[in-house]
Amino acid sequence: MTDIQKEDRPGRFSVQPEVVDGVLVVTVHGEIDHDVKDVLSQALTSEEGTTPPRIVADLSGVTFMDSSGINVFIAAHQRVSQTQGWLRIAGAQESVVRLLQMVGVDTFIPCHPTVERALNA
Repeated sequence: MTDIQKEDRPGRFSVQPEVVDGVLVVTVHGEIDHDVKDVLSQALTSEEGTTPPRIVADLSGVTFMDSSGINVFIAAHQRVSQTQGWLRIAGAQESVVRLLQMVGVDTFIPCHPTVERALNA
């Protein structure tokens, strides 16, 4: 799959979806905010426009996330839950983990230290 980058923000945000053993792994770099929420949401869907049943979001390269990112992940979680699937977050930096914990997202979207651990959970 190709790397998706917000054209007006080169170097600040990129997202790369790829399928690993039947799981959509979405690797994100940069800042997740209102300007990029649609690009991130699109990356969490398959090429057919449907939400894959199993997704790992690799946030190891994310330096900032606001409520827009939280909302994208909650919506993706709701979509996969309807099909008995799951969404897992991997590698989030401490500031992002704190945000996820503050709003309680970590109570229904599991957070793992690495993509490998998220894939094998």
